[in-house]
Amino acid sequence: MKTPILSSLVVVTALISASGAPAQDAAAGKSSFNKCMACHAIGEGAKNKVGPELNGLDGRKSGIAEGYSYTEANKNSGITWGKDQFLEYIKEPKAKIPGTKMVFAGIKNEKEANDLWAFLAQYDKDGKTK
Repeated sequence: MKTPILSSLVVVTALISASGAPAQDAAAGKSSFNKCMACHAIGEGAKNKVGPELNGLDGRKSGIAEGYSYTEANKNSGITWGKDQFLEYIKEPKAKIPGTKMVFAGIKNEKEANDLWAFLAQYDKDGKTK
């Protein structure tokens, strides 16, 4: 009697684990952020560089980081950054926002992109971790 129940639990657990949603690893995302650091900053005291600072990115509208000169394409994109928007954008920025001045080939690896989002999303607008 216990074996069928245990077997069912194993199958359900396996199905949930294989749901296609890759686990996010903020520590790995921090390493991936090294690709972004030449142009972007995040954390306490972050300032705009070639690209805008990324504090509080989760839930922020595109084109509004204070003191950064955005293209009209970014300002008028209508994007509010969240995980799905970011994952689509980071694969190929110029495809998501034609006319952006972001010069970056993109991150095609889904796990790496998810990890990067986990790292970025942990910072609030003041650069403190949530």
